[in-house]
Amino acid sequence: MTQELAQTLFPELEKKVAKDDWTFNGVPTREYTHCYHDYPARMIPQIAAKLYDKFGKNAKLVFDPYCGTGTSLVEGFIRGISGVGTDLNPLACLIAHAKMTIIEPELIRDEISGYNKLVFHSKPENFIPPTEIEGITDLSFWFKQSAIEKLNMIDVFINGIENENVRLFFKVAFSETIRESSNTRNGEFKMFRYKPEKLEEFDPDVFGIMSSKLARNFRGLRAFDILVNRLGKKPTTNIYSFNSVIGIPEEYVKPESVDIVVTSPPYGDSRTTVAYGQYSRLSAAWLGLKEPGQVDNKLMGGKTHKYVPKYPCASLNEAINEIALKDRKRAYDVGAFYDDLFSSIENVAKTIRPGGYACYVVANRRVKGVTLPTDDATESFLKEFGFRHIDTYRRTIPNKRMPLRNSPTNEPGVVDTTMRKEFIIVMRKK
Repeated sequence: MTQELAQTLFPELEKKVAKDDWTFNGVPTREYTHCYHDYPARMIPQIAAKLYDKFGKNAKLVFDPYCGTGTSLVEGFIRGISGVGTDLNPLACLIAHAKMTIIEPELIRDEISGYNKLVFHSKPENFIPPTEIEGITDLSFWFKQSAIEKLNMIDVFINGIENENVRLFFKVAFSETIRESSNTRNGEFKMFRYKPEKLEEFDPDVFGIMSSKLARNFRGLRAFDILVNRLGKKPTTNIYSFNSVIGIPEEYVKPESVDIVVTSPPYGDSRTTVAYGQYSRLSAAWLGLKEPGQVDNKLMGGKTHKYVPKYPCASLNEAINEIALKDRKRAYDVGAFYDDLFSSIENVAKTIRPGGYACYVVANRRVKGVTLPTDDATESFLKEFGFRHIDTYRRTIPNKRMPLRNSPTNEPGVVDTTMRKEFIIVMRKK
């Protein structure tokens, strides 16, 4: 019997299919302040929303130990759930903080009006552009001179904004403007410069890009503001930059205080999956954020071990051993990532109250032609720390910005398919 015929004969099946659908193909994912800034491998808000509606109806506190730009925290916020998030990428923290900052619309309108006056009435020669920026090795290599001059004008304007929250709002728009005005190939996560023939004709409309980002983000903020104003008591959300692999400071998250964790950890080390640090480096440097070039080394798996570890997950051990037979060094790299994931989960588990939920969105990457069962590993790791398995939902990845092909051997020209499925693992603490 076909699915279509079954749904015709049994309409209750159609409702169940819709209810259990986690793919969300074609749905808008950039509503409210989710529109603020592009970012690689973002969790789409519909996943977080559905997890809250199924498992977090009475939740008071959510924790996201790899919060990125705050998707899960925003979805919690508009449901009245307070949150704590942490991420080692300072640009991600800045964006996440901005997404949950309520600002009086008139304050933004006034500054946008000031920005428009800058664009139409000021001249680049009245500003002294920088010849170097800390964190960018060769400014003229990554930006054309005309782009440097215009970006500098915007930077000077933003630094003159007195209201801290409005200044933050402008910085987020400026960050995307920097990236789109640079000589980097915007379809890449790593820093690759345009080819000479493309670079010759590349002439970014810096002021226009900034204007479009401000307008888009303002619309998103207004929509977010309307939802938040409907809440009785407004929640609070704090963004930090502590490393959950090392530990979770009790002054930020008390033991057994968290009702639900909704998170999506990195799917592998940054060197061979998504290079968050490289993606953010130019913007972070312009904005004066600390150590923009060190992010990837600090993320999970950033420091390689020289041993093949063993885990409480047979399928993971088998996969790593298979990789070791082909390339022992790559097995070390993979093991370093899972060592960090295990330590992080151990620390996160301590923050969740008995009866609370841990919801992890993961994917199974391939290395040396071997599929790594991160779904099994995550479930097994959580079981080690007192959780029981509730369910694992599977979804295809139709609209998550991440590479569908990578170089699993790190050899030029050698590529393989990578993550096309996600697994939403739901566990409950005993």
